[in-house]
Amino acid sequence: MPRVAVVGATGAVGRVAVDLLLERGFDDVLLFASARSAGSEVRGLRVEEATAEALAGFDVCFFSVGARASRELVPHALRGGALCVDKSEAFRLESGVPLVVPEVNGERALEHEGLVANPNCSTIPLTLVLKPLHDAAGLRSVRVATYQSVSGKGALRLRQLLREPQAEHDLSTDWEHDGKEFDEEMKIREEARKILELPDLPISATCVRVPVPVGHAESLWIETEEPLAPARARELLAAAPSVRVEDFPTPGKAAGGDDVLVGRVRRDPAAENGLSLFLACDNLRKGAALNAIQIAELLWARRPVAA
Repeated sequence: MPRVAVVGATGAVGRVAVDLLLERGFDDVLLFASARSAGSEVRGLRVEEATAEALAGFDVCFFSVGARASRELVPHALRGGALCVDKSEAFRLESGVPLVVPEVNGERALEHEGLVANPNCSTIPLTLVLKPLHDAAGLRSVRVATYQSVSGKGALRLRQLLREPQAEHDLSTDWEHDGKEFDEEMKIREEARKILELPDLPISATCVRVPVPVGHAESLWIETEEPLAPARARELLAAAPSVRVEDFPTPGKAAGGDDVLVGRVRRDPAAENGLSLFLACDNLRKGAALNAIQIAELLWARRPVAA
């Protein structure tokens, strides 16, 4: 098994990554975080400060930190010879850096030069659902509305939600805004285009934060190039990897699981060849940590073996 570092191990995604690595048999895992969190423990493992020197000598480094920290630390880990899988926005749209959902475009991961980007936690489930429908009937346009849980904002915001009186709960839009759209909406559009290799696909997104601890949900309205009956779409989705068809998906049903739940598949009468769907996914697991681990597992299995 590889020698693994988890950078950002005390955060919401980092803690899930540690759980999943241990569950999946990784037995040489070291944990890193900011100087403030150094000395704490996660799953009985001591957390060290993430420094350039500390990240030398690993086979795989998972980065579950913000873009600024990733831009600072990832180059040091790369120089130390590690495969780096980064979940921040720092490298996702950079030319030459694969942006990978293994079930959708896993072969692109093999083109890495030491670094693979892990997509946004709303883009991952979206592309898992779109891929089989595109393969069958082609995509003409996609409209998506997201209902994103507060754990997507981080461990601190999750703790705040759990302490708040329910009467104070409200919807919010806590992303950067350029006067036209939130950066989260841009990320979903541009990342989905890159993963699906459809650079001109019209995608319109509206993102909202909802007072749910874990689990992102999305409403989809898609238009296909060829007619696709709802019953056939359900069959395709039921056969797709990491997707499970449910009549009524919810974040609560998705939390703690590794599949994207999709349902309410029906004709959309507002568009030619239109379909409406609803999905839910655990944003900390398949929406972030698990997808990153699956990228590393895919590449570790394909590594050259010395004679």
